[in-house]
Amino acid sequence: MDLPAYKDETQEWNHALLLYDSALKEIDTKLQILSNEFKLEHKYNPIEHITSRIKSMESIAKKIRKDGRELTVENIVRYVNDVAGIRVICSFTSDIYRIADAIAKQSDVKVLKVKDFIVNPKPNGYRSYHMIVAIPIFLSDKVTDTKIEIQIRTIAMDFWASLEHKIYYKFEGNAPEHIREELRACSEITATLDKRMHELNEEVKHISNPNGYVDYTYYSTGTIKEEYYGTLADDSNTASKEKIEEDIQEVIENPFALR
Repeated sequence: MDLPAYKDETQEWNHALLLYDSALKEIDTKLQILSNEFKLEHKYNPIEHITSRIKSMESIAKKIRKDGRELTVENIVRYVNDVAGIRVICSFTSDIYRIADAIAKQSDVKVLKVKDFIVNPKPNGYRSYHMIVAIPIFLSDKVTDTKIEIQIRTIAMDFWASLEHKIYYKFEGNAPEHIREELRACSEITATLDKRMHELNEEVKHISNPNGYVDYTYYSTGTIKEEYYGTLADDSNTASKEKIEEDIQEVIENPFALR
């Protein structure tokens, strides 16, 4: 993101804030459109809710100085990737990759970095999916690519992360070891809960549609795990191998073709 030259650094920072705020609005609109599409076309919405924020100057300064850099607007824009952040809360882990894939496929979104803390949780137990993206902001005289961090997580992941943050804040980041161990154990419990709820949801879909459907689950590699459920009550209703392969191919080509 290139900033015009300003005599006053306050004016320069206000211009940067304009870009960050605009980027948040752009991404929020994209997510709202996806949410509306899912509700209309698929009678299902993977997005529970969305929150956004601009990082406080105190947090930005702390991050810049920790890296040994001078606190300037230019350094903030260049080195701090999460000044603008948006958080998407999903129902199931599979929804996380579904949303991430939908965002990454948009032609005006440049994915700069991805960190999958679901496949590789942080040592403290933190789980989430992070994307740093850049999107164009159209001003009156120029177009400026602006960075924004997108965090996508389940309700359970968000519950753990919120309480972990509050607990660590009380200890000013230096929680006793037994507290850290308990938090890691709780993280494993929430991961197990996510897994079991996903399996339960798939079972419910199977029961409600016994004639068979394709379930697709996204992973960080961008691949899809295909599973086909056909009724076992009557062999005549069980889908043929050819039909299964056709359905799987259709899902691969069009991930939004929910059954």
